[in-house]
Amino acid sequence: MKPGTVHGVGLGPGAQDLLSVRADRLVREARHVAYFRKSGRPGQARRIVEGMLREDVVEFAMEYPVTTEIPLSDPRYNACLSEFYEHCAGHVARLAGAGEDVVVLCEGDPFFYGSFMHLYTRLSGSVPTRVVPGITGMSGAWTASGAPMTWGDDVLTVLMATLPEDDLARRIRDTDALVVMKIGRNLDKLRRAVAAAGREGEAWLVEHAAMAEQRVTPLCEAQAVTPYFSILLIHGQGRRP
Repeated sequence: MKPGTVHGVGLGPGAQDLLSVRADRLVREARHVAYFRKSGRPGQARRIVEGMLREDVVEFAMEYPVTTEIPLSDPRYNACLSEFYEHCAGHVARLAGAGEDVVVLCEGDPFFYGSFMHLYTRLSGSVPTRVVPGITGMSGAWTASGAPMTWGDDVLTVLMATLPEDDLARRIRDTDALVVMKIGRNLDKLRRAVAAAGREGEAWLVEHAAMAEQRVTPLCEAQAVTPYFSILLIHGQGRRP
């Protein structure tokens, strides 16, 4: 039997009309759709495609066994997630082995800090696997900010707010343009790092970019931030004609 193909499909930052034509076609035609979500939540990727799936679709919700309950530094964290990804990859591989195509819904771009990468590395080479790129969340965020992100020779740095505070401050100080993701519970630490780098007047927080709840706020005015879909920006001011 000819095996099916696993498609990692980038859905972009959150709006259906920002999907590529290829992504739209695959999502609407898919009989098997898989997506990641936090336990008890519908899942952002699934929410984006609401109303697009065929009536007889078979859904496979991959619920994270852990998110913030265990520190990243705890060996149990990686062990727990590794077992989880192995289980998910096994299920998807069995579907493909039975000749079924599977569409894995991915927020943003599948190869940019996405969970699909953990399936891809387990499936690639043994199961036909293809990737459909999508607009990244950070692209949606800087578009929402209403200002160009980089000019001329600007260096753009992408950081995770989970990094140690001193590392954040050093890298924020040394770059021209900045994107910080995974803010969540790290807002206070990030705020201190931006201040230590002397750039608090340049920083913006973008929440829910390209979604109905979109909000853009100067960092100095922000009192809190949504746990997910929040990105900090510092725009480059480099060479231009």
